[in-house]
Amino acid sequence: MDKNPGCTACRDGKGLDFPISMAFQPIVNLTTREIFAHEALVRGSAGESAGSVLGRLTPENLYPFDQSCRIKALEWAARLQVPAMVSINFMPNAVYKAETCIRATLEAAKRYNFPLERIIFEVTEQEQVLDVDHLTGILRAYRKQGFMTAIDDFGAGYAGLNLLADFQPDLIKLDMQLIRNIDQDSVRQILVEAALQMCRKLQIRVIAEGIETLGELHALRDMGVELFQGYLLAKPAFESLPEVHFPT
Repeated sequence: MDKNPGCTACRDGKGLDFPISMAFQPIVNLTTREIFAHEALVRGSAGESAGSVLGRLTPENLYPFDQSCRIKALEWAARLQVPAMVSINFMPNAVYKAETCIRATLEAAKRYNFPLERIIFEVTEQEQVLDVDHLTGILRAYRKQGFMTAIDDFGAGYAGLNLLADFQPDLIKLDMQLIRNIDQDSVRQILVEAALQMCRKLQIRVIAEGIETLGELHALRDMGVELFQGYLLAKPAFESLPEVHFPT
């Protein structure tokens, strides 16, 4: 008998019991003035908020939800002919065995003819990681498959420096609360500068997310950040790719 309900769901082909769709928000390289990636963000089938969707999660549907999000993200990325990379969020506590749970993603990428090297798997620091060794194992397995890896909300959650000591992802997204009003906050400036110096030494690229003002953008760009995401550049667009505003 399977100890993990996800394994049973995978074996029996049990899908998610409510419909979902995706919105997309760009991650912009302001140095080259190009779109680096689009992050796929879960929505209800009629555009309902991510919060309303996540509020329906239970231990029983967590695994099919995680799998459905990956497949739906690739389906819409292919349908919209996303010209850049696609960043897909995953829930480490929903993954039983990385090599097995990635199967549906590989099949979807093949079915929709989406290149594996253009997929980023992004894990949020805000979800409590029950087993850091398990998470690093997942990230290593994804990298072995050719995916890029990212840690979202860095500086806000549970893993932090302990995770970086064991695994260095390709990308780190600085938590938006850490950079909020950074142009007016010397303490935040010191903390972010230290994080950027660490990432440069570890050869990790940094994304500043949640950018809402020109002051925040200019302060971070002066610190050497190139990749940005936030409402100042573009809001998420439901089942479409938004127009990007490139600030000067």
